[in-house]
Amino acid sequence: MKIHVLRLGHRPFRDQRITTHCSLVARAFGAEKMIYTGYKDNKLEVSISKVSTNFGGFFEIEYKKDWKKVIAEYKSNGWLVVHLTVYGLPIQSKIGKIRKMKKDIVIVIGGEKVPSEIYHLADFNISITPQPHSEVAALAIFLHEYFQGKELNKDFAKAKIRIIPTKSGKKIESTKNQN
Repeated sequence: MKIHVLRLGHRPFRDQRITTHCSLVARAFGAEKMIYTGYKDNKLEVSISKVSTNFGGFFEIEYKKDWKKVIAEYKSNGWLVVHLTVYGLPIQSKIGKIRKMKKDIVIVIGGEKVPSEIYHLADFNISITPQPHSEVAALAIFLHEYFQGKELNKDFAKAKIRIIPTKSGKKIESTKNQN
């Protein structure tokens, strides 16, 4: 199953780090692509592309102006649209059903105020918790629950750099000649 993330309303002057963190989480936790709307941000795209080049795996980031067209395209191709929101149904009551559907998923996460239309276009409006929290946390928890923790052992092919787990300090391995 493929998983893509649709980030609504990116504003580089306000959301640069949040959108970057959403991209990093999406990549690290098993998504293959992030599409963002709002303002086009070449620096964001270059930054995330460099991470994928250095740390391996396949992950794309793409700008699209019209989120409605993006959702319509995914729906017309049979993808499941999952909107992460504090106002949705609890993840623990729906994640099993979403997993069993065995469909490609586009996860919608907000930025600026989410248009009410999203709630009607989504196949599932999922709440991680009914308390205010960030889209970064919601995305990480959703992907972790969806993949049942297996994403934590994912191997990122063609990595030029690998972080080696250590009890203390930092250990980084260059893998340029190993792939």
